[in-house]
Amino acid sequence: MTYRDRLHQRIAASGSRLCVGIDPRPEAHPGGLAEIRDFVTRVIDETAPHAGAFKPNIAYFEVLGVPGYQLLEDLIGRMRGTGVPIILDAKRGDIDATQAQYARAYFDLWDVDAVTLSPYMGYDSVEPFLGHPGKGVYLLGVTSNPGAADLETRPLADGRAVFELVGDMAARRPDEIGLVVGLTNASAEVLAKIPDVPLLIPGLGAQGGDLEALAGQNRTAPSVINVSRGLLYAEPHKSLAQKAQEYAHRIADVLG
Repeated sequence: MTYRDRLHQRIAASGSRLCVGIDPRPEAHPGGLAEIRDFVTRVIDETAPHAGAFKPNIAYFEVLGVPGYQLLEDLIGRMRGTGVPIILDAKRGDIDATQAQYARAYFDLWDVDAVTLSPYMGYDSVEPFLGHPGKGVYLLGVTSNPGAADLETRPLADGRAVFELVGDMAARRPDEIGLVVGLTNASAEVLAKIPDVPLLIPGLGAQGGDLEALAGQNRTAPSVINVSRGLLYAEPHKSLAQKAQEYAHRIADVLG
C-alpha cells in the first residue's frame, strides 16, 4: 500500500482530515520535561479518534536536548499504536548522502509514515527518501509564513512561480510525494497551479487561515489540515478531544 493509499484509508476510517500538530511549547510547561511528557501523551490519547494524521515538529523536542529526542522516540511508538499516520515535521534539506542518513533514521529507525523536506537543493536531495514502501514526503511548496513571497511565489522568466518547479518534482512520484501548502497563502490561483498530490495544509487556527479557500477544488489526492497551537493551547476550558472533534467537523463541513 502506498503512502497516498494509507492516508486515504485513514481519512475514510476516521471521517477526519485533521492533522494534529504536536508542538509542545516549553514556556507553557513550567514543570519541565515531566510535564511536557504528560501533556503530549494526553494529546495523542485524546485526539487520536478525531485525527487523520499526527504531525510532531522535531524542533520542539530538539530544544529539550537528548531527553527530548528520547521523548519523541517514545511518543512515535505511542502514535504508531493508534493507527494514525505520523508525519514528522523535520524540513530536512541536504546533499543526497546526508539525506540518506535522515531517511534511515526516520523511516527505518523511527518508522514514521512521512517527513517534511526542503526541496531547494534539487530533486537528488529528495530521492533518498523515495522507494521506501508505504512511506511519503511533503516538499515545501507555498508555506504559510509571509516570507513565502521571498522565494516560493517569486515569478520566473517563463511566467511560472518557483513553487511550480517544486510541484513538478512532486508530480514525478504522486504516490510518494506531497506538498506543503499554507492555508494563509492557498488562493484559488495558487491551488490551480499545484498538481493533484497529497497536501499538508498548515495555517488553520492561530495563523488565521480561511478553510473556504479550499472549497470546490475537486482534488482526488488526500489532504490533511494541520492545527497545532489552536488545538493544544487555545480555549483551555475545552478538552483536547472536544477541540479536535470540533476542528475535524469544521474541516469536514468545507471539504467533506
